[in-house]
Amino acid sequence: MKKQTVFFPAVLLGIAMLLGACAGKTTVESDLGISGAPDWVNEGTQYLNDKGGRLFHGVGGAPAMGDASLQKSTADNRARAEVARILSSYMDVASQDYTAASGSNADAVSQQTVSRQIKNLSKINLSGVKIIGRWKNKETGIIYSIAELDMVQMKKTLNMVNDMNRDLRRYIGRNSDTIFDRVSQGE
Repeated sequence: MKKQTVFFPAVLLGIAMLLGACAGKTTVESDLGISGAPDWVNEGTQYLNDKGGRLFHGVGGAPAMGDASLQKSTADNRARAEVARILSSYMDVASQDYTAASGSNADAVSQQTVSRQIKNLSKINLSGVKIIGRWKNKETGIIYSIAELDMVQMKKTLNMVNDMNRDLRRYIGRNSDTIFDRVSQGE
């Protein structure tokens, strides 16, 4: 049996470097310029606000592995991880905004409690992330997956969380679209 070593192409390495360099930026703008690829592959992970609603889109890729099922699963998991990354940025902004708004309130919740509840909400919301597409680059064999979390789904999940502070839940419910618009524009 022939042993095969798999290397990530320079394109994926470039994406990883962009993500690391832009850690403070919530939207990764990229144009990979892959001819024939769907727009979502070339645009990369991003917030999307269009007629389809407010959406978190994560794009992940996996090189040829010799096992198509494992390759698809790897690309899917990487796309979900991208959604988790931008959802985390979104939730950080929500947490900071809520803490600032409730800081002088007698019912203010501690920063640590807010942070813990936000992290739990992020984990719960990731169960609502769905893979909405895949594309295989015929030249390189890389499979790309796109994962999506809809803001409407996130709000539904928020309403089902029983152990969350009422005021925090209400604040995120009322301000979630405004927060999304701010972070999607890079503010």
